[in-house]
Amino acid sequence: MSELLLNHLAGRAQAGTGSGTALLDPVLGTELARVDATGLDLAAGFAFAREKAGPALRALTYAQRGALLAAIVQVLQANRDRYYEISTANSGTVKNDTAVDVDGGIYTLATYAKLGESLGERRHLLDGEAVRLGKDGAFQSQHLLVPTRGVALFINAFNFPSWGLWEKAGPALLSGVPVIVKPATATAWLTQRMVQDVVEAGILPAGALSVVCGSSAGLLDQLQPFDVVSFTGSADTAAIIRSHPAIARGSVRVNIEADSINSALLLPGETPGSEAFELLAKEAAREMTQKAGQKCTAIRRIFVPEALYGAAAEAIAARLAKTTVGNPRNEGVRMGSLVSRAQLFAVREGLATLKQHAQVLHEGAAHALVDADAAVACCLGPTLLGARDPDHTPAVHDTEVFGPVATLMPYRDAAHALALVRRGQGSLVCSIYGSDAAALGAAALELADSHGRVHVVSPEVAATHTGHGNVMPQSLHGGPGRAGGGEELGGARALNFYHRRAAVQAATAVLSTLA
Repeated sequence: MSELLLNHLAGRAQAGTGSGTALLDPVLGTELARVDATGLDLAAGFAFAREKAGPALRALTYAQRGALLAAIVQVLQANRDRYYEISTANSGTVKNDTAVDVDGGIYTLATYAKLGESLGERRHLLDGEAVRLGKDGAFQSQHLLVPTRGVALFINAFNFPSWGLWEKAGPALLSGVPVIVKPATATAWLTQRMVQDVVEAGILPAGALSVVCGSSAGLLDQLQPFDVVSFTGSADTAAIIRSHPAIARGSVRVNIEADSINSALLLPGETPGSEAFELLAKEAAREMTQKAGQKCTAIRRIFVPEALYGAAAEAIAARLAKTTVGNPRNEGVRMGSLVSRAQLFAVREGLATLKQHAQVLHEGAAHALVDADAAVACCLGPTLLGARDPDHTPAVHDTEVFGPVATLMPYRDAAHALALVRRGQGSLVCSIYGSDAAALGAAALELADSHGRVHVVSPEVAATHTGHGNVMPQSLHGGPGRAGGGEELGGARALNFYHRRAAVQAATAVLSTLA
């Protein structure tokens, strides 16, 4: 039997008392490790974080906490090669895709380390200027932000075991809030190893960073009013979380990132082969294949003027045809596997549903696997679908296939295009391609209310834009409606979730002491 990975809770390493759940290599099918949370005293673990780690973190200034994050970055960088090995084995990712997760997580954490330094030697943040409440100005109101005196519980998705940890933990720890992370079981190894490395380095106060691997049973039952929960996953699970008594009645603050049927839109006025046209084709193919399409921000719907539908189909399909699929250990492979058999079956099922409503423009099944057994490996080639009548094909706007699948659709005019994009009912991101600055700006404003991020690509940023699906810590990550209604990152905005806002009404002399 393989190694049973340790949980880290209540300031110490703890093994579950059960036999555990096996973590598998999704390409080779071999067992890598096991995880188990049976028998853990969750109540004691949460209490330790609140009563021991929380006060210790809050005693530090933002600058001091930022320095702790910088020290964590050094630990992670020192173990980077091992993290790459774990990601390849447990997530089935090629090297470039592993970088998105591992290096992206480290970069995000480093960004918040620098933010801590800029916030300086303080332990609370002012929110705006003082406002007088009387004619003479002697009595005023000052809003401020103070760290919540609770625990941050993270329930994370399987697709980003590194970045998903650090994009949440960075702002939480910088805010002075201890973290307990429950990674998705299928890819928990990388999260567990990173937490273990940081804990063993002795950088943080005991209990400030904890990991529970295995079942999530009982975690939500430990929540108290000043705790916070951040969840990334399906809308169905999000609904269960929102209905838990701790949240529904105890008003525990919750952030949800759920399903998102993201779009790429080529504006009118382009021609086949124009720079904006080629930028769309390139980005669509990259988003379909990066991490085998297992990104919450991946492009799922592609909209082009109806006159360019055929040309766009050919351009995207030509790029997809060059994608080699299979064992990520083979240097010739450009797209690895899905993370598990369960995920493979889910993608196949969703693809079968969409094929009932759309034609196949590029068939993923035509891709021969490289150094992988099709009967074992969770590999699936990229599939481009086409729906010529998007107005009367609701399935393409309502079905997210969390894999290397996207649907191309034509539109009549700009107003029709914007209406089709909005049928996603709220998304994390939409990318817009074109060469007319005014038209690009107008489209961005029209779509801003239904998207957490609008990524505008024009020829002058062809070499410098950060990518449709790449979440930068300086920008907001989240989205309204179907996407869950949450907000993460966005620079210093991320700290709001882990702080409580209050108005202090007092004499000017008193308020001056808060500055």
